[in-house]
Amino acid sequence: MNPVVVESTRGGIVESAHRGALAIVDAHGATVHSLGDVARPVFARSAVKVLQALPLVASGAADAFALSDEELALACASHNGQTQHVSIAAGMLAKAGLDESALECGAHWPQHEVAQRELAASGRPLSALHNNCSGKHAGFLCVGCLMARAQGRDTREFVRGYVRPDHPVMREITASLQAATGADLALAPMGTDGCSIPTYGIALTQLALAFARVATGEGLSDERAHAARRLRAAVAKAPFYAAGSGRFDTKVMQRLGERVFCKVGAEGVFCAALPEQGLGVAIKVDDGNTARAAEVVMAAVIEARVRLDDDERTFVHALSDVTLKNWNGIEVGALRATAALRAALA
Repeated sequence: MNPVVVESTRGGIVESAHRGALAIVDAHGATVHSLGDVARPVFARSAVKVLQALPLVASGAADAFALSDEELALACASHNGQTQHVSIAAGMLAKAGLDESALECGAHWPQHEVAQRELAASGRPLSALHNNCSGKHAGFLCVGCLMARAQGRDTREFVRGYVRPDHPVMREITASLQAATGADLALAPMGTDGCSIPTYGIALTQLALAFARVATGEGLSDERAHAARRLRAAVAKAPFYAAGSGRFDTKVMQRLGERVFCKVGAEGVFCAALPEQGLGVAIKVDDGNTARAAEVVMAAVIEARVRLDDDERTFVHALSDVTLKNWNGIEVGALRATAALRAALA
């Protein structure tokens, strides 16, 4: 059984607890820190979007369609569906000669409450552009459009069904994921993600290795190493487009810049690249609690491993030891990294 990594307190006692596992690995595959079962395959879901975006740059599509830093950041994002995110996703598609009808990620309401209210009040229709994965899918479509051009194919016809595992676009995305993680994805458990693309069960150690490679470029082809550097730089320049208002990823990368590239996933998975240390991080909270527990674990990792000044340390510590208040603003408890987690990171 995995250890308790995060606990919530109220009235001086632990009210609830979250178990999980953590792997921190260097680009050579050496384990720096390990806690819990790091060999069990987990579906990384949205946490690996940067790995899935590598072909966007490595293929030449980003240059062919003159994608901006904001657009590259959105290709790595699980965004809020705010107006700016929707506009950037639409712009990416337009550069490739497509529109939102080409997206096969499905539609859902914006994850940001204000954006939800604005959309409802506007009377505009909900669309796939509001899906938190629309930037990633727009990037896939850019890759597909470049492939279609190279083969002299009709673009619309070529990209149709790009979410299927056997489609040329998705085969390229899967190859990128396999190259970065070193996992044999032909043998890995495969499921379907919320946005309809394949998702693979991969061990935390292999996910951490992939992010160490994103941090350093080591172990990647020259094209993928260049892509990793460019994507990290783009997100550092435009972190709002990697998530959005109030989100952990945006707040941390706005404050710490290229020292941290972090990406949340569904069901309590969280990954990060720490370029200065040459390390990759992969976290899984057993009960799937992302915003409440996985973020606390990631903050504790950043606190322990990243170079921070006093103000930055105060900022990060507030994310790893969160004061809980009720609706009247009265302090009622805390959400905090456990002593066991902090000892494992020491």
